[in-house]
Amino acid sequence: MSYVTEVIANLKQKYSTQPEVIQTDAAVLGPLAPVIEKNEELYRSNAILERLTEPDREISFRVTWTDDNGTVHVNKGYRVQFNNAIGPYKGGLRFHPSVYIGIMKFLGFEQIFKNSLTGLPIGGAKGGSDFDPRGKSDREIMRFCQAFMTELYRHIGPDMDVPAGDLGVGGREIGYLYGQYKRIKGSFENGVLTGKGIPYGGSLIRPEATGFGATYYAAEMLKHFGESVEGKTFAVSGFGNVAWGAVKKITELGGKVLTISGPDGYIYDKDGVSTPEKIAYMLEMRASGRDKVQDYADKFGAQFFPGQKPWGVKADVVMPCATQNEVGVDEAKQIIANGVPYYVEVSNMPTTNEALALLRANCKSVAPSKAVNAGGVAVSALEMSQNSMRYSWTAEEVDAKLKQIMKNIHDNSAAAAEEVGLGYDLVAGANIAGFKKVADAMLAQGII
Repeated sequence: MSYVTEVIANLKQKYSTQPEVIQTDAAVLGPLAPVIEKNEELYRSNAILERLTEPDREISFRVTWTDDNGTVHVNKGYRVQFNNAIGPYKGGLRFHPSVYIGIMKFLGFEQIFKNSLTGLPIGGAKGGSDFDPRGKSDREIMRFCQAFMTELYRHIGPDMDVPAGDLGVGGREIGYLYGQYKRIKGSFENGVLTGKGIPYGGSLIRPEATGFGATYYAAEMLKHFGESVEGKTFAVSGFGNVAWGAVKKITELGGKVLTISGPDGYIYDKDGVSTPEKIAYMLEMRASGRDKVQDYADKFGAQFFPGQKPWGVKADVVMPCATQNEVGVDEAKQIIANGVPYYVEVSNMPTTNEALALLRANCKSVAPSKAVNAGGVAVSALEMSQNSMRYSWTAEEVDAKLKQIMKNIHDNSAAAAEEVGLGYDLVAGANIAGFKKVADAMLAQGII
């Protein structure tokens, strides 16, 4: 039995009750087989894969807070610090009812390789809580964030672990979290969190960064085939910051976004989500807390499809930007039936393993989330750099650095796949390029 096969088999037994962990670990490790086989004795004797797939530490804690009526509530909080071989732990905090330790682990494992691909010195981690911010007052969210940070603060720091925002954690939540951290520590360590407001150390274009970076990556993929974003049609899911950034940059580069979606369904805009008013309204929809994409259809006269996902729409490029596992086998078959040539994962792990295999076999090119959505964490790392320098770059400077980082990620992924004889395979290439940097660092630092 090969080393990779053996480790995957052991993981299936170990995490039988955490299917997300098994899916992610298998998806990452599988494409590494050609690289592992060349150095199997070295990697096996140093237990590189076993050490990579086991977090350095899993932290869980109780979060007790009081609502506006004086009722006490108890939630679970988590931080999974996975690997810091190339830099301090880095990864988002997610506040959502679906959060449990399995989701934190699969996202944290993926974060190791995503962060490695950026070329910046940051390790991988993930955290959050099963707290649901929807329907909560501003003061309730503040009290929850303060209670959460009261437990988390002892495990983080500018050179230890630097959390950021994720699903359910935006600029407001980061502000409350940082305020409590500052209160407890008694010092202005603004490098401990990223995604901060501009007045206290945030980076320009951070809210747009994931969507901008995804579009820059898609542009490099299209360029490989002698094509460009200009004139292409795009099917996009979601309407939050990630989708908003992607829509904004796609439009700027001359593409047309036909769809956005929400929990209630999706809209189809034949004229494109392409005017400043339409793009700005996506932010209004998010800020309203209604979580309904139908609002867009009502305002602009677009078609609304309740309870459906946008994957039945024919487009040149499909970009899932909403959440994990939003494209399964049935959705993949719809995309393939429409003859979509380019599939670009934007949200974290939006495609099941089986669906991804189908798409890779039938689409002209598939780009993986760990590479495509690395723009967000890249700008977070640039925010860390600005904090350490006590200096802020302009939006144009940050955007230029982000564009170059995404080009490098694409080029390095393509080169890594080509080097092992896989051709232009961006999925395998991203895993290989991310893995090699982390594995080399682990080997250099000894068995720890």
